[in-house]
Amino acid sequence: MSVPAFTDYLQLEKNYSRHTIRAYERDMLEFTAFFEAEFDTDEIDTATYGMIRPWIVHLADQDLTNRTINRKIAALKAYYRFLLKIGSITVHPLRKHKALKTVQKLELPFSEAEMELVEQALPFEDTFEGIRDRLVIELFYTTGMRRAELLQLQMADLNLKERNLKVLGKRNKERILPLLDGTTALFERYLTARERLETRKDEAFVFLLKSGNKLYESLVYRIINGYFSKVSSKTKKSPHILRHTFATHLLNKGADLNSVKELLGHSSLASTQVYTHNSIAELQRIHAKAHPRGKE
Repeated sequence: MSVPAFTDYLQLEKNYSRHTIRAYERDMLEFTAFFEAEFDTDEIDTATYGMIRPWIVHLADQDLTNRTINRKIAALKAYYRFLLKIGSITVHPLRKHKALKTVQKLELPFSEAEMELVEQALPFEDTFEGIRDRLVIELFYTTGMRRAELLQLQMADLNLKERNLKVLGKRNKERILPLLDGTTALFERYLTARERLETRKDEAFVFLLKSGNKLYESLVYRIINGYFSKVSSKTKKSPHILRHTFATHLLNKGADLNSVKELLGHSSLASTQVYTHNSIAELQRIHAKAHPRGKE
């Protein structure tokens, strides 16, 4: 079994994120445990499709969604592609497997009114944490960056004079994001408050806790969920929904799809097109309102 070599390959050659690598590693360990219990061996490199299929059935019996099952199978597919690459196997056991059908999940973005309420109506305290939280929300909404990109943002990546910053996206792809005037001004306020912290243990990183340690994932989620729970009844309130909101609002205002793709750091237009459904809904509303027969 070559799982450690596989994870090294994902990190060093494929430049997968740590989050993805951990998920793939968990899926591989889960499959190995099932395989050993089923066939009394942990030699998963010798598996055929007939030996893998019982695991897929097992996953379905646990009432997992097709989307989750497909993700787990994707880890397995990547593993056997790796074995093919290094010459450990000659036939990919999942070469003819077709992904299970999934229903496209509709994630509702925040409305412009909800964004205004968070910006204008909620009391952000004039403290280090209050200014930081406001900047976190502002950056997600005005740049569309991912949560991991925000957490990894370093002081060396900022260029407030030129009103832009550099982020490191998926597969270690760098891109430059423009900053609005208001965002730049808020950044300057935050950096002033940051300078007043007694200690800055993780000095290289932009976003810190009051203790001086680096900001962490679950707290970023709590910041977004906490503020937006006060103004929105939407089920999901997360950093990703703010990224979704950024893309949707740009498209609603007539932004070019290719430009939005570049800002989001997508490798293909197909990834960006998932955000267009709300733009189409907005166009339908405008069309019905403006057309002479629309009121009928």
